[in-house]
Amino acid sequence: MSTVIIQGAKHSYSLTTPTQSNAQSKNSPLAIAFLHGWMLSQAYWQPLIKQLQPDFQCLSYDLRGFGRSDISDRNDYSLVSYARDLEELLDRLEIDQVWLVGHSLGGAIALWAANLLSDRVLGVVCLNAGGGIYIKEEFEKFRTAGKIILKLRPQWLQNLPLIHAEFAKDSVHTPLDHQWGKQRAIDFVSAKYPSARGTLLGSTSEEEVHKLPQIVSKLQQPVYFVAGANDRIMEPKYVSHLASFHYSFNGYGENVFELPNCGHMAMLEQTNLLHSLLLNLLAKPVTSPCL
Repeated sequence: MSTVIIQGAKHSYSLTTPTQSNAQSKNSPLAIAFLHGWMLSQAYWQPLIKQLQPDFQCLSYDLRGFGRSDISDRNDYSLVSYARDLEELLDRLEIDQVWLVGHSLGGAIALWAANLLSDRVLGVVCLNAGGGIYIKEEFEKFRTAGKIILKLRPQWLQNLPLIHAEFAKDSVHTPLDHQWGKQRAIDFVSAKYPSARGTLLGSTSEEEVHKLPQIVSKLQQPVYFVAGANDRIMEPKYVSHLASFHYSFNGYGENVFELPNCGHMAMLEQTNLLHSLLLNLLAKPVTSPCL
């Protein structure tokens, strides 16, 4: 892994070498950037990237304050601020055009980035990401519980095999391999409190939740939504709801794909299916909305 300073914060990232097929193909994006979810890190993209890198250059990185990335004095943890982080990272790496694949919180950041960087973001794939409906009681419970959990994260949690087993089962259809349970425990403990709290409260405010459909409705690029059939964190109906604001929904959910036997960690639970789906989606010709 490499590091780069973005807006005063050291960021950890990985960038694969451009492939010959990628360089020669006019239809392939120059790169795919992967954005992870809340309390996670870039680690979970690696099995998928291993399959994709023969065809695409792949960029993964730890969002500011998560994984191995630091925070700075800048006290801004809005979705827009994270989209600007991505913009600077692309500038530093001299990546002119890119597809974005965002998981959960990363999906929301990817949508904002596509809106702000319409000249360089070719398209977006939102994975286990949706929403746009604000249910006050549910969101307040979630925010309250989240703030409590963030304050009760002793470092020794990451060393307990029983905790690893619990994280391997959390929010998925079938338990993940032990290594991923351990990785999730590490990322849960290591996430910086300001960024973890800031993104939790910022992304779940009523104003921010209602902004997402507006952003999706303005996007001219292709935007696809991938749901886990058994996802209880972001249920398929909420994924479809947000997808319905994009022109490609066409009233029938043509931009929505549902993976079977899959919870909230699709990139690990259904890596092969997701790989095939991405190859298909990114090979499609770009179409514009009818005026």
